[in-house]
Amino acid sequence: MSHDTTWDESTRPTLAEPADTSYDAAQEVFPQHLVEIHDHLRSELTRLHGLVDEVRRGVLAAGDARSEVHAMSLRQNNWTLGAYCQSYCGFVNGHHSLEDASVFTHLRRAEPATAPVLDRLSEEHVFIHHLLDTVDRSLVALVCESDRAALDAVDDALHTLGDRLLSHLAYEERELRGPLARHGFY
Repeated sequence: MSHDTTWDESTRPTLAEPADTSYDAAQEVFPQHLVEIHDHLRSELTRLHGLVDEVRRGVLAAGDARSEVHAMSLRQNNWTLGAYCQSYCGFVNGHHSLEDASVFTHLRRAEPATAPVLDRLSEEHVFIHHLLDTVDRSLVALVCESDRAALDAVDDALHTLGDRLLSHLAYEERELRGPLARHGFY
């Protein structure tokens, strides 16, 4: 399926912080922690792409894929391929909810100039939530239908989510590095 899966960078607000701004090691702890959490999301997304590919190539049966997903580090509940959002989607949504409710509220108070970027990040969180729902629905359909079209739908939904999520994470890291270094998470 061919459709635009990128954000329009020209619509994203930016903070006017010079790229070469430096912070001491204690200040860098906060933005680095955000990157570490995001790196975990990136690695789990890569593994999920790999599982879909293995199922598509016949290297991994759907039941074995469920076992692999079950063993992934983000497990919160029992994983099944069709209930994938219970964990990965739940973790992403939980991460975004924490940012919106705590981190963004704190940064907005500490540095009001961040408001346009924080508003955009919150809007992207809502959009990503809808993409996570699409992935979840396609996985449920795959379990029910188990055919190539259902697998293609999962693959397409996962690629769309990945494109948007990875772009969002990079934007958030870039724009919040300075505010997090100056003000921390709380």
